[in-house]
Order: sequence, then C-alpha cells, then structure tokens
Amino acid sequence: MPLPLNDRQFVFWRLRRSGLPNIHIAERFSISRQAVSKALITMDRKVEETLLDMANANQIEVERLNAEKGILFGRSVPFDAGAIVFVSANHGVQVWYEHEGDCGACPRYARCIELLWDYADELGIALTKTDDPTRMADELFAKLRELV
Repeated sequence: MPLPLNDRQFVFWRLRRSGLPNIHIAERFSISRQAVSKALITMDRKVEETLLDMANANQIEVERLNAEKGILFGRSVPFDAGAIVFVSANHGVQVWYEHEGDCGACPRYARCIELLWDYADELGIALTKTDDPTRMADELFAKLRELV
C-alpha cells in the first residue's frame, strides 16, 4: 500500500516526526488527542509496511527499523553494501546505498544534494557544508543511526 503523502494522517505523522507533541497536533487541527493517536498508529503501520516492502523489493536484509522516524537500516544482499530506506515528505520513499562514488562526474549529482539537504531539513538535522553527496549521506545517516 503506497503512502498517502498528502493525506491528513501523513501530515500528522510528519508533524510528530518533527517533534510536535500529539496534543499540539490535536489543537492545531481542532480534533481530539485520541483521533490524532489513532491516525498515528495507522500511519506507523503504513510506514512500516512500506519500508519493509521496499527493503524486500530491493533485497535488503533489515537490521533496524523505526516507523516513527520513517527509516530502515539494512544490508543489500546483491550489492553487499549498507542500505537505508527512508520516507521523505518531499521525495517519497527512497533507497540509498552506502558507496564511494565519483559524485562530480555523476548526472544525478544535483538531485542527490537536494535530496540529502531536504531530508536533513525535514528531520531538523544540521549537516556540515560540503559539495560531496557521499560525505553528506555518511554524516546524515550516522546522525540518524544515533537517533534510531
């Protein structure tokens, strides 16, 4: 089941992920805390299913999963590399493989930089300024491992 990225439940999930307590989400939308809690339980289940489906489709063995943060850490069997599956509000569900690449020569260079900055911003994680997506990803995912 795909994640409803524009759905109200997803908005609640994103707000909680950014650190807003359930009570404040309820106040913002003029609904009960119970309604927020029920929506978040549903979203956590959808996020977990989506992360596991992506891991399965990409032959990633799961090491750790956190549905509240929307991230799964694992290991790609075919690539024998660390892999991260994550939910980005701006970029949907993404799979990132740990690798050393020649980022300067890659046609996806700007897209990777944008994805990593956006995702770090969504989570409120400060990154060191760099023009190397591989180093940015290493820093971002190391910080996320500490949170998960």
